Amino acid sequence: MPPSPADLQAAKNRTIPDVLPALGEPLLVLFSGINPSLYSAATGWHFARPGNRFWPALHLSGFTPRQLAPSEQHLLPGYGLGITNLVARATAQAAELTPAELKTGGERLQALIAAHHLRGLGPRVLAIAGVTAYRTAFAHPRAAIGPQPDPLGATPVWVLPNPSGLNASWTLPRIAEAFGELRKAVKNAAAP
Repeated sequence: MPPSPADLQAAKNRTIPDVLPALGEPLLVLFSGINPSLYSAATGWHFARPGNRFWPALHLSGFTPRQLAPSEQHLLPGYGLGITNLVARATAQAAELTPAELKTGGERLQALIAAHHLRGLGPRVLAIAGVTAYRTAFAHPRAAIGPQPDPLGATPVWVLPNPSGLNASWTLPRIAEAFGELRKAVKNAAAP
Protein backbone atom coordinates (compact mmCIF):
# COMPACT_ATOMS: atom_id res chain seq x y z
CA MET A 1 0.00 0.00 0.00
CA PRO A 2 1.51 3.36 -0.98
CA PRO A 3 2.13 6.01 1.66
CA SER A 4 -0.81 8.28 2.44
CA PRO A 5 -0.58 12.07 2.12
CA ALA A 6 -0.18 12.18 5.92
CA ASP A 7 2.67 9.64 5.71
CA LEU A 8 4.39 11.78 3.08
CA GLN A 9 4.03 14.93 5.16
CA ALA A 10 5.42 13.13 8.22
CA ALA A 11 8.42 11.96 6.16
CA LYS A 12 9.72 15.50 5.57
CA ASN A 13 13.35 15.81 6.79
CA ARG A 14 13.52 12.09 7.66
CA THR A 15 16.59 10.10 6.70
CA ILE A 16 16.99 6.55 5.45
CA PRO A 17 20.02 4.32 5.99
CA ASP A 18 22.64 3.72 3.35
CA VAL A 19 22.67 0.33 1.63
CA LEU A 20 26.25 -0.92 1.87
CA PRO A 21 27.98 -4.30 1.75
CA ALA A 22 28.88 -5.91 5.05
CA LEU A 23 32.36 -5.37 6.43
CA GLY A 24 34.80 -7.36 4.32
CA GLU A 25 32.61 -7.44 1.20
CA PRO A 26 33.63 -5.52 -1.96
CA LEU A 27 31.87 -2.38 -3.14
CA LEU A 28 32.21 -1.98 -6.89
CA VAL A 29 29.84 0.97 -7.39
CA LEU A 30 28.41 3.27 -4.77
CA PHE A 31 25.37 5.01 -6.25
CA SER A 32 24.53 8.35 -4.69
CA GLY A 33 21.19 10.00 -5.13
CA ILE A 34 20.75 13.69 -4.43
CA ASN A 35 18.50 13.16 -1.38
CA PRO A 36 15.53 10.94 -0.49
CA SER A 37 12.10 11.87 -1.74
CA LEU A 38 9.27 12.01 0.77
CA TYR A 39 8.02 8.76 -0.75
CA SER A 40 11.39 7.08 -0.16
CA ALA A 41 11.57 8.38 3.39
CA ALA A 42 8.03 7.16 4.11
CA THR A 43 8.85 3.66 2.82
CA GLY A 44 12.50 3.49 3.93
CA TRP A 45 13.61 2.47 0.41
CA HIS A 46 15.90 4.41 -1.92
CA PHE A 47 14.51 5.56 -5.29
CA ALA A 48 11.07 4.25 -4.22
CA ARG A 49 8.76 6.82 -5.79
CA PRO A 50 6.70 5.36 -8.65
CA GLY A 51 8.04 6.79 -11.86
CA ASN A 52 11.66 6.85 -10.68
CA ARG A 53 13.75 5.08 -13.31
CA PHE A 54 16.70 3.99 -11.10
CA TRP A 55 15.62 0.35 -10.66
CA PRO A 56 14.65 -0.23 -14.31
CA ALA A 57 17.88 1.45 -15.51
CA LEU A 58 19.96 -0.64 -13.12
CA HIS A 59 18.51 -3.80 -14.65
CA LEU A 60 18.44 -2.67 -18.30
CA SER A 61 22.10 -1.69 -18.07
CA GLY A 62 23.10 -5.14 -16.81
CA PHE A 63 23.96 -4.32 -13.19
CA THR A 64 21.25 -6.73 -11.97
CA PRO A 65 19.91 -9.88 -13.65
CA ARG A 66 16.31 -8.77 -13.12
CA GLN A 67 14.54 -5.57 -12.16
CA LEU A 68 14.58 -5.28 -8.39
CA ALA A 69 11.80 -3.54 -6.51
CA PRO A 70 12.84 -0.78 -4.11
CA SER A 71 11.88 -3.12 -1.27
CA GLU A 72 14.63 -5.47 -2.49
CA GLN A 73 17.41 -2.89 -2.06
CA HIS A 74 19.02 -5.22 0.51
CA LEU A 75 20.03 -7.49 -2.43
CA LEU A 76 22.31 -4.84 -3.98
CA PRO A 77 25.41 -5.61 -1.86
CA GLY A 78 25.35 -9.14 -3.32
CA TYR A 79 26.09 -7.52 -6.69
CA GLY A 80 28.83 -5.30 -5.22
CA LEU A 81 26.55 -2.26 -5.27
CA GLY A 82 25.52 0.26 -2.64
CA ILE A 83 23.31 3.34 -2.32
CA THR A 84 23.72 6.56 -0.38
CA ASN A 85 22.68 10.19 -0.86
CA LEU A 86 24.50 13.50 -1.07
CA VAL A 87 22.08 14.96 1.47
CA ALA A 88 20.40 12.67 3.99
CA ARG A 89 17.19 14.63 4.67
CA ALA A 90 14.05 13.97 2.67
CA THR A 91 12.32 16.73 0.72
CA ALA A 92 9.48 16.93 -1.79
CA GLN A 93 11.97 18.13 -4.42
CA ALA A 94 15.75 18.36 -4.56
CA ALA A 95 15.36 22.07 -5.36
CA GLU A 96 14.58 22.58 -1.65
CA LEU A 97 18.22 21.83 -0.76
CA THR A 98 20.65 24.69 -0.23
CA PRO A 99 24.07 24.89 -1.89
CA ALA A 100 25.61 24.64 1.60
CA GLU A 101 23.75 21.36 2.23
CA LEU A 102 25.02 19.94 -1.05
CA LYS A 103 28.61 20.97 -0.27
CA THR A 104 28.37 19.42 3.20
CA GLY A 105 26.96 16.30 1.55
CA GLY A 106 29.95 16.16 -0.78
CA GLU A 107 32.24 16.25 2.26
CA ARG A 108 30.22 13.44 3.87
CA LEU A 109 30.55 11.33 0.72
CA GLN A 110 34.29 11.92 0.71
CA ALA A 111 34.52 10.69 4.33
CA LEU A 112 32.35 7.63 3.58
CA ILE A 113 34.54 6.67 0.65
CA ALA A 114 37.74 7.23 2.62
CA ALA A 115 36.44 4.91 5.36
CA HIS A 116 35.80 2.15 2.80
CA HIS A 117 39.24 2.61 1.24
CA LEU A 118 40.86 2.28 4.67
CA ARG A 119 39.39 -1.22 4.74
CA GLY A 120 40.67 -1.85 1.20
CA LEU A 121 37.16 -2.45 -0.10
CA GLY A 122 36.46 0.28 -2.61
CA PRO A 123 34.19 1.58 -3.91
CA ARG A 124 35.71 1.13 -7.33
CA VAL A 125 33.50 4.00 -8.62
CA LEU A 126 31.24 6.62 -7.06
CA ALA A 127 28.23 7.21 -9.33
CA ILE A 128 26.29 10.38 -8.55
CA ALA A 129 22.79 10.54 -10.05
CA GLY A 130 22.27 14.23 -10.74
CA VAL A 131 24.66 16.50 -12.59
CA THR A 132 23.35 19.79 -11.18
CA ALA A 133 23.74 18.59 -7.59
CA TYR A 134 27.22 17.25 -8.39
CA ARG A 135 28.26 20.61 -9.86
CA THR A 136 27.26 22.38 -6.66
CA ALA A 137 28.47 19.78 -4.15
CA PHE A 138 31.95 19.50 -5.67
CA ALA A 139 32.37 22.98 -7.21
CA HIS A 140 32.61 21.70 -10.79
CA PRO A 141 30.21 24.08 -12.58
CA ARG A 142 30.91 22.67 -16.05
CA ALA A 143 30.60 18.97 -15.20
CA ALA A 144 28.66 16.81 -17.65
CA ILE A 145 27.19 13.32 -17.57
CA GLY A 146 29.87 10.61 -17.64
CA PRO A 147 33.30 10.08 -16.06
CA GLN A 148 34.77 13.06 -14.23
CA PRO A 149 38.40 14.17 -14.46
CA ASP A 150 38.77 14.63 -10.69
CA PRO A 151 38.48 11.54 -8.48
CA LEU A 152 37.16 11.74 -4.94
CA GLY A 153 40.27 10.69 -3.06
CA ALA A 154 41.30 7.48 -4.83
CA THR A 155 37.82 6.81 -6.23
CA PRO A 156 36.85 7.72 -9.78
CA VAL A 157 33.59 9.66 -10.04
CA TRP A 158 30.95 9.10 -12.69
CA VAL A 159 27.92 11.39 -13.03
CA LEU A 160 24.66 9.81 -14.14
CA PRO A 161 21.43 11.52 -15.15
CA ASN A 162 18.96 11.97 -12.33
CA PRO A 163 16.52 9.02 -12.70
CA SER A 164 13.63 10.95 -11.11
CA GLY A 165 10.44 11.03 -13.12
CA LEU A 166 10.67 14.83 -12.79
CA ASN A 167 13.73 14.75 -15.08
CA ALA A 168 11.65 14.51 -18.26
CA SER A 169 14.54 15.44 -20.58
CA TRP A 170 16.03 11.97 -19.96
CA THR A 171 13.99 8.97 -21.12
CA LEU A 172 14.43 5.52 -19.59
CA PRO A 173 16.36 4.21 -22.63
CA ARG A 174 18.80 7.14 -22.42
CA ILE A 175 19.20 6.71 -18.65
CA ALA A 176 19.77 2.96 -19.08
CA GLU A 177 22.38 3.70 -21.76
CA ALA A 178 24.23 6.05 -19.38
CA PHE A 179 24.11 3.39 -16.64
CA GLY A 180 25.34 0.84 -19.21
CA GLU A 181 28.38 2.96 -20.06
CA LEU A 182 29.27 3.03 -16.36
CA ARG A 183 28.79 -0.74 -16.08
CA LYS A 184 31.08 -1.38 -19.06
CA ALA A 185 33.75 0.91 -17.59
CA VAL A 186 33.58 -0.88 -14.23
CA LYS A 187 33.71 -4.30 -15.93
CA ASN A 188 36.67 -3.27 -18.12
CA ALA A 189 38.52 -1.86 -15.11
CA ALA A 190 38.07 -5.20 -13.31
CA ALA A 191 39.33 -7.28 -16.28
CA PRO A 192 42.92 -8.56 -15.99
